[in-house]
Amino acid sequence: MYLVIAEKPSVSRAIAEVIGAQEREDGYLRGTDCMVSWCFGHLVEYVSPDAYDEKFNQWRYEDLPIIPKDWKVTVSEDKKDQFYILKRLLNSPEIEYVVNACDAGREGELIFKHVYDLSGSKKPVKRLWISSLEDSAIFDGMQHLRSAEEYRHLAEAAVCRSQADWLVGMNATRAYTTKYFKKLTVGRVQTPTLAMLVERARQISNFQKEKYFNVELDCDGIPAVKSKIFDPDEAEQLRSRCQGSEAIITAVKEAEKKVKAPKLYDLTTLQREANRIYGMTAKQTLDTAQSLYEKKLITYPRTDSQYLTEDMEQTARNVVRQIYEKYQLTGPFDQPEQPDVKKVMNNSKVTDHHAIIPTMELTSCHMDELKSWEEKILFLIAVHTVMAMSKNHIYQETEIEVECQGEVFKTKGKTVLQDGWKIFENCFKNKDRMAIADPDQEMKERIPKVTKGQTFYAVAAEKTEHFTSPPKPYSEDTLLAAMETAGNKEFDEDTEKKGLGTPATRAGIIEKLIYSQYAIRKGKQIIPTDDGKVLVEILPDFLKSASMTAEWENQLLLMEHGEIAPEQFMTGIKNMLTMMLNGCDAISEEETRRFQTRESIGTCPVCGSLVYESKTNFYCSNHDCHFALWKDNRYLQSMEKTMDKKMAAELLKSGSVHVKDLYSKKKNMYFEADLHMDTDETGKVNFSLSFPKKKPKNKSKKK
Repeated sequence: MYLVIAEKPSVSRAIAEVIGAQEREDGYLRGTDCMVSWCFGHLVEYVSPDAYDEKFNQWRYEDLPIIPKDWKVTVSEDKKDQFYILKRLLNSPEIEYVVNACDAGREGELIFKHVYDLSGSKKPVKRLWISSLEDSAIFDGMQHLRSAEEYRHLAEAAVCRSQADWLVGMNATRAYTTKYFKKLTVGRVQTPTLAMLVERARQISNFQKEKYFNVELDCDGIPAVKSKIFDPDEAEQLRSRCQGSEAIITAVKEAEKKVKAPKLYDLTTLQREANRIYGMTAKQTLDTAQSLYEKKLITYPRTDSQYLTEDMEQTARNVVRQIYEKYQLTGPFDQPEQPDVKKVMNNSKVTDHHAIIPTMELTSCHMDELKSWEEKILFLIAVHTVMAMSKNHIYQETEIEVECQGEVFKTKGKTVLQDGWKIFENCFKNKDRMAIADPDQEMKERIPKVTKGQTFYAVAAEKTEHFTSPPKPYSEDTLLAAMETAGNKEFDEDTEKKGLGTPATRAGIIEKLIYSQYAIRKGKQIIPTDDGKVLVEILPDFLKSASMTAEWENQLLLMEHGEIAPEQFMTGIKNMLTMMLNGCDAISEEETRRFQTRESIGTCPVCGSLVYESKTNFYCSNHDCHFALWKDNRYLQSMEKTMDKKMAAELLKSGSVHVKDLYSKKKNMYFEADLHMDTDETGKVNFSLSFPKKKPKNKSKKK
């Protein structure tokens, strides 16, 4: 008997169908010789700092850095039932070995490792590594299970990535929050991404637009332009001289241009095009692609490869034919040309997973059963797959130079000789979603046949006014592209991986920036908020360096290949924390008060942000924190006392305050005591009393 553990119930069901585990049990499926269960994603996560020491419940700068000696993990509260089912199965005497069937990537490896380690199991582990949930792929993968040892380095990289994010996030966030008395969230990848947004906003804000003029000649319907004349008098004089004059063609240059078909989709290019064409966010695209994968309609989406392996030639041909039959891209009667499959195949450029393409399950797919986004993304992937294996787009470019009054004017046009792959772009431009050429557009791009020496008489001349344009704000499309290439200039050409994050994590990074209110979406644009700009302003360069973060990602890849040890990577992270704290130590007292616009009464014991007074309570200024001291709270009301500013300030400072004039109804007497405050990580406050040695005096309460 063997146990298969997948990442999600839907994947477990797909595997169970193939290996014959049809009997439903509580939290797993059983067959004659196998069991299949699942994880619900990240069942296990690293504990918060207070699990190592209660003193970390309160955010204090002097307690930093927090670096666990022995890392602890815990089960997510809402997933405990499933973990205990897995723990029982992993330690069952029935089970001979375990199959790790979590998603075939770094995060899947981490999810399984945490569950397996926390369960205490010693069962042998094998690895199911597949790029599709088609029955044939699962069957073949189960017949050729790999040794877990093959993925030991991948697991090490997954652990180091997770621990590095914890160390930077916990320490940097607490350091800058407690230094500035304001919740400031810092992330290993999130912060450099924010810095790119802020830098683009700065470029736009500082941009000084300049007016310039174009002078255009109408040469019997052919527009010839002299552009970007910044002197208005010069432009007007040229227009005046040319008006009604002769113009002669002095040069005609013709060249045949070829545009190669785009590569197949990896996750980043799919997210970029879904944003450009449909306006979908990176996260929406990832979630939709994951859903299509689990429905067996596309291959594994979290890939950074844009190629197929050479043994997939026939599969690729079959998929392209099925796309034509399903969508009738060029009409119901056309037969597809033989796709040029060879151009998308390259074993050396496929590591863990190949590019994203539809599967043969497309044959039996009922489109009306898919959600709107699912149908759109499936269509996008299908059309792009055909596009990538189509012929080159070929056109003839004609460049003409016209001389008038001693000045050279230019125009350019093109004539399409072979539509090739570009014909499929029209699938997203017409209501029938078909690859049909637009003759009107082609005519607009053409220019009439002309010859050198041809003369135009009494040409019309026009001066037009224009302005230089600032850089455009990032859209999700262009931000993903910038994240992918961040730090490129700092690497050698043969460096395998560059950029911020991975294709699988970039969508989450963008969402964290939005959630933290450091950036907002404005239509398709992503722009930094004022809080985001200030955060980037106060942080040191190394914390917002795209180059450093890209280098970490490259080191993680080297670790996956066994080329560097985990200790080497983690030492670099710890050294960076030391450098960060040294920088914080040097922040001036005046600088730490930059966010104080009104008087606070102290700092929050939960997150370190400033606490202010309102009519009803003393509240934490961090909108994500729920800590508050209510002036009329039940505990003090029972002793006919209200919380005042002095009491609240002392509680925040030392955790206790001596209080007089407390009243006991039971004994009908006033007394004094020390009021103690205890706060948990959710912001919940508990009070308790302790009594000084001096006994309270009896005193009748006035009626």
